[in-house]
Amino acid sequence: MNRYVLFYLFALSLYAQDKPNIIVIMTDDHAKNAVSIYGSKLNSTPNIDRIGKEGATFTNAFVTNSICGPSRAVHLTGKYNHLNGMKDHSSKFDGAQWTYTKELQKAGYYTALIGKWHLGIIPTGFDFFSALVDQGEYYNPRFILSTGDTVRMMGYTTELINDLAMGFIDKAEGKPFCLLLHQKAPHRNWMPDSKHFSLYDSADVPMPENFFDEYVGRTRAAKEQDMEVRNMYLTYDLKLYIAEGDSETGTGGSERFMKLARDAWAKDLERLTREQREAWETYYKPISDAFYKNRPQGRKLEEWKYQRYIKDYLRCIASVDDNIGELLDHLKAKGILDNTVIIYTSDQGFFLGEHGWYDKRFMYEESIGIPFLIRYPKIFPAGSVKNEIILNLDVAPTLLEIAGIVIPDHLQGKSFVSLFSPEKEWDWRTSMYYHYYEYPHGWHNVKRHYGIRTERYKLIHFYNDNDEWELFDLHRDPHEMNNVLDDPSYFGVLSRLKKELADLQTFYQDNEPTK
Repeated sequence: MNRYVLFYLFALSLYAQDKPNIIVIMTDDHAKNAVSIYGSKLNSTPNIDRIGKEGATFTNAFVTNSICGPSRAVHLTGKYNHLNGMKDHSSKFDGAQWTYTKELQKAGYYTALIGKWHLGIIPTGFDFFSALVDQGEYYNPRFILSTGDTVRMMGYTTELINDLAMGFIDKAEGKPFCLLLHQKAPHRNWMPDSKHFSLYDSADVPMPENFFDEYVGRTRAAKEQDMEVRNMYLTYDLKLYIAEGDSETGTGGSERFMKLARDAWAKDLERLTREQREAWETYYKPISDAFYKNRPQGRKLEEWKYQRYIKDYLRCIASVDDNIGELLDHLKAKGILDNTVIIYTSDQGFFLGEHGWYDKRFMYEESIGIPFLIRYPKIFPAGSVKNEIILNLDVAPTLLEIAGIVIPDHLQGKSFVSLFSPEKEWDWRTSMYYHYYEYPHGWHNVKRHYGIRTERYKLIHFYNDNDEWELFDLHRDPHEMNNVLDDPSYFGVLSRLKKELADLQTFYQDNEPTK
């Protein structure tokens, strides 16, 4: 090997040391209320918490559109959905457009996507990918590979994704890498790993105070949604074994949707190996038998459904937390933990029984609020807590700044690195803009709406087949139960918010509401 080659390799190693590695761990539908660093009363997530304890925790992180694909499109592009082109799941992501992973590629990063993609196209902007087909399956999932092949891997999906991620890290030696580690969990239909089946069996999980919300004083949107826990499918959601022709309940209400749910559940069971199926039936069949032997009614039935839902949801998160612990230990053993930017977040929040709901979509706190933790000791002091409003829109510019790359002018997000430089003057947002589009063709019947959230207030406009507004005072009413739109004492607030909302629509170039 001649001296010029040696010099090149030496220079490359110095370059790699200057560029931090990047790992973005994104789960699907992980509510802040199910992360213990945010004060969860439901579960403990010590490994997820570790990222925040050794770095920074953001208490007011939000998404701009609370639904899977569109939220991921915002994350990648740093632009609102009306500009990146993916407003809802009726459209596909434009893979030719700018993304931050493409920018990192140009700067010498080795980029990868492992896990959930859900943007309707083959991933672009990655040197390597192993993407779940559509939503993915919890057991023995199919992956689309960057080689062009589609393969089925045997095992529990959360562990498989984590193992693939650690394998990618091992192969990226000598070159900075950016890894999007996107878990399916804890997305519906919440199939936990067998090792966590009995977790939470010893006691009931606390129910939200507003589980039996009657939506008094609120809009048609809150009353006409179709995402109530009491309407969950007995099969697909609650894992009951019901006889053919026996009554089913579920979102959608029609016989067609009931059949879709039962067929989907049958396919989930068919995917299991004999050993997995035996473990599954050993745990869940007695629960089903006990239900039909002494079937609860009325509120008791709703409470029973909540416990079935929330325990499986939390068990899926337990697996995520276990695997994050393995990942952090792996990075530490390789000596690259402190030179790796690690983000933990979710593509949106989730209702854990608040208002009697599951799912997301609404501009209410449980839906738009996301966990957001970041670890990188060179910038984010251990134990930092930030209350400023940040958005999934801000991830792209933040990572580019940390990597020493010029932030393109077309991005609508802002790097939040400046929030950790007290000696530097900075101008940060005091409100955020939200816009949800998936109605009437989407699931759960949540009407189109847009709105503004400030530190204290939230104003929402529902439109399309209705024209209604909701105004909440988050200091006095953190659970958003009391619409104060018609309260004269808030008329001044309402006027200011409507003006600021219009200003944000102009600033973000969103002309849709005026059409």
